[in-house]
Amino acid sequence: MSLEEAARQLKMAVHDSQVAFDCVGLGDLDRAQEHAVTARTAADAAEAALARAIQDMSPEQAQSEGERAVVALEEA
Repeated sequence: MSLEEAARQLKMAVHDSQVAFDCVGLGDLDRAQEHAVTARTAADAAEAALARAIQDMSPEQAQSEGERAVVALEEA
């Protein structure tokens, strides 16, 4: 997985966390739990991608690819 995938997964985790939070406020606990689980899954996928990047990339490569990944997601 790439840093772009890690960033995408983190963005998904944030979204699902917010939805879970909102569902708690609405008292919809089943949906809150569902979105909490999907947020956790996305965060785990991001962590796996980052762990791999730490092994495979130099700090310079990580900076370059990380900047590219964030820009690509902001433009999408």
